[in-house]
Amino acid sequence: MQEFEKISIAEIPKKDMLLILKALEYTGEHTNSDEYLSLKNSIISELSELADSSEDEFIDYLQK
Repeated sequence: MQEFEKISIAEIPKKDMLLILKALEYTGEHTNSDEYLSLKNSIISELSELADSSEDEFIDYLQK
């Protein structure tokens, strides 16, 4: 198996990305684990920065 340090999300459809983010939020809220919520927030922050938009605008884009 080839080893790698980073994984590209360029090929993930926005519908799947929204599902991943919602799953992280649900898991974080129902397990009282801040790690899931932190990961969700980090992903949103990075992707909204790449999209040159606010986090709210990016979430709205994913939901369309």
